[in-house]
Amino acid sequence: MLLVKTSVRPMSREQLDIAMDWARTEGWNPGLHFADTYWQTDPHGFLALTAEPQEEMIASGSIVSYGGKFGFMGFFIVKPELRGKGLGREFWLHRRDTLKARLEPGACIGMDGVFTMQPFYARGGFEFSHRNLRMQGTGSATSCDSNKVTACGPEALPELLEIDRHCFGFDRKLFLQSWINMPDGVTVQYGRGADCLGFGTINPCVNGWKIGPLFAQTPEVADQLFRALNTVATGQPIFLDVPENNPEALKLAARYGLKECFGCARMYLGTPPPVPHEEIYGVTTFELG
Repeated sequence: MLLVKTSVRPMSREQLDIAMDWARTEGWNPGLHFADTYWQTDPHGFLALTAEPQEEMIASGSIVSYGGKFGFMGFFIVKPELRGKGLGREFWLHRRDTLKARLEPGACIGMDGVFTMQPFYARGGFEFSHRNLRMQGTGSATSCDSNKVTACGPEALPELLEIDRHCFGFDRKLFLQSWINMPDGVTVQYGRGADCLGFGTINPCVNGWKIGPLFAQTPEVADQLFRALNTVATGQPIFLDVPENNPEALKLAARYGLKECFGCARMYLGTPPPVPHEEIYGVTTFELG
């Protein structure tokens, strides 16, 4: 029995950095600059379970709201030495209910949970949708159609936001605005303006580079975008989180020698958003969707 009093508190920005370190220790390979983007997206979307009297954080979790219309739970980590004592269960239920209260009535909540936790999440009302598989390979110099695929920055936000809203299911302007402007990251798009058929981003992580999102209207567009991003990380580890319900995404990963190294179950509480799965070749993040 755990003889310590605990409380749930809003996470501070410094505690989010601690949670990122925990994620690194768990082998989740977070991006080097992801924390700032996560915080800018929803600074009220992170909770800490603390132990008194020092108020030390002993568990972390996100409850991010996208304009009250969609929520996403992630970052669920309990300090290893305190697992199996019932703390995590009560904290997770508190987070679920707090997020529901932050959303409009009937709004859906999504999550990417590790496979071993699926039964627990199912008991909490979440239903399995599909698996997102983390595929790992080595970046290489691959040529692309430079007339179609170009690097882009803040000026492209309106057209990228339209594609992102289509593939994610909801508006997340604050998130995307920060995501495509992270230090050392590269974002590329296929076509411009009304002719933009997809985009992708690659960012440095604790280990290598992660591609995500990778959204494209056709397999050919996805291939060209991947080629451009792949070149950024030539000779270094690359990771792409591939939705298993898109066969063409699995084919793309296989074509470039990427192998499964990790994965999560996408689950939803409520009616899942009607997104075009065939256009999602790489999910953006396991923590915020």
